[in-house]
Amino acid sequence: MLAIRLPESIEARLNALAQETGRTKSTLAREAILEYLDDLEDFYLAEARARKNRKTIPLAEVERELGL
Repeated sequence: MLAIRLPESIEARLNALAQETGRTKSTLAREAILEYLDDLEDFYLAEARARKNRKTIPLAEVERELGL
């Protein structure tokens, strides 16, 4: 169970979307949180992998390999 306080402007947008789509505010909030969590997980996993693999390639080498 999660209870959050939202600024009035966000609450109004959420209310309007719920009314327009016939979905509950809880459903919309759940969908938004899940979407954001997916993005955060992708970002943090990529960041963690990048920290583990510190091998870098100089820009000049990348440009040479791409023929730039």
